[in-house]
Amino acid sequence: MSDAPSPARPLAGRIALVTGASRGIGHAAAIALAQAGAHVVAVARTQGGLEALDDQIRNVSGESATLVPLDITDGDALDALGLAIHQRFGHIDVLVHAAATLGPMTPVSHIEPSHWERVMAVNLTATYRLIRTTERLLRAADAARAIFFTTGRVARPKAFWGPYGASKSGMEAIVRTWADELEQTSVRAVLLDPGVMRTKMRAEAMPGEDPLTLPEPSEIGPLIVELAQLDLGLPKQPVLFTDWRAAGRVVSAAG
Repeated sequence: MSDAPSPARPLAGRIALVTGASRGIGHAAAIALAQAGAHVVAVARTQGGLEALDDQIRNVSGESATLVPLDITDGDALDALGLAIHQRFGHIDVLVHAAATLGPMTPVSHIEPSHWERVMAVNLTATYRLIRTTERLLRAADAARAIFFTTGRVARPKAFWGPYGASKSGMEAIVRTWADELEQTSVRAVLLDPGVMRTKMRAEAMPGEDPLTLPEPSEIGPLIVELAQLDLGLPKQPVLFTDWRAAGRVVSAAG
C-alpha cells in the first residue's frame, strides 16, 4: 500500500504508539489508527493479546504492527522502547496512552498499601515515564499528537473510587503541565474522557450493569483518528466522547 495520505488513509506514513493495545479502548485505538494508515507500535503485557491484535490489523490494513510485550510499570523497559523506536523509526507521530488499571473498589481507610502503589504505578508514574521516554521522538515529528485517557472521577470523586480517581487526577496534572511546557513546539497533548464503555474495567467496577446498554470501544476509534490530525490547543478541559458522539463532530480540545 502507498504511504501517501488519502481520504481513506489520512495517517498513511505515520507512526503511532499505543499502550494498553491488547484490549478495550487501547485495542480499538490501535485498530482505528491502522485502518487510517498508521503503522502501529502496540504495547501490552500479553503476547497472545498482541498477536491477536496483529491479525486484526493485517485484516483491516494489509500490514503488520510492531508488537511490544511489556509491563507499563517497567521504567527501564520503557526507556529501551524509546531507544528502539528511535533507532527504527526516528520519531513518533501519534501517542495513545490507554493502559490503566482500576484498582480496589474499597473505602480509602481499607486500601492496602501494595494495592495503592500498583494503581499509582500504572496510572500515574507510568504516564510520567512514558512522556519522559517519548518527548524527543514526538518533537522529531512535524506535528505530533499525544492522547491520554481520563475519567469523570477526577471532577466528580465518588465513594470507593479513591485510588483510581486520585491516580487519574495526578495524571491530568502531569499531562497539562507537560502540554504547557510544549506550547512553543509542534507537539500537542489532549485529555480524552471516553465515558462509560463496554470494557473489562467497567465490568469490574459495575458488575451488575448490563454491558449491552454501553457503547462498544470501537465507537471511539474515529474520534481518536480525528484528534491525531487536529490543530489542538492546550487541554483546558478534556474532550468528551459523549459530546462528540451526540453532536456528530469533534469537540475542541481547548475547551
